[in-house]
Amino acid sequence: MTEHAATKRSASQPAVSQPAASQPTASQPSKPNLLQAIPGWLLSALLALIFLAAGSMKLISRPAMVQEFAQVGLGQWFRYFTGLLEVAGAICIVVPPLSRWGALLLATVMSGAVVAHLMALHTPPTLPAILLVLVLAAAWLRRL
Repeated sequence: MTEHAATKRSASQPAVSQPAASQPTASQPSKPNLLQAIPGWLLSALLALIFLAAGSMKLISRPAMVQEFAQVGLGQWFRYFTGLLEVAGAICIVVPPLSRWGALLLATVMSGAVVAHLMALHTPPTLPAILLVLVLAAAWLRRL
């Protein structure tokens, strides 16, 4: 077979395409690769440690937390409630099926903390605002 005949034959054969299942579609988004997923997981793990520590301090009645919640004026039950929400959110944010709910829970708690700092404590809400932004960033990086 000559080179010209091989070229002519390959031109008449239909092009082989990849199967449709391997190509991402609008209803089937592509999964991020490992390099894209690492920052979201690292930030989620860091936030989980931060919120486990913060929630634990509230639950074990650290004097600073007792005083802060006394200033808020909602009673010490609210300190326990907030501590439980922070610990639950910390656990959920690193469990893939629950990470969306964990991020939502922690963002809600931090939004409330920003309001409490502004309205009751009369202090700048710097830390809660930073944590709120980090929780939202983790959620975005993990594509929640």
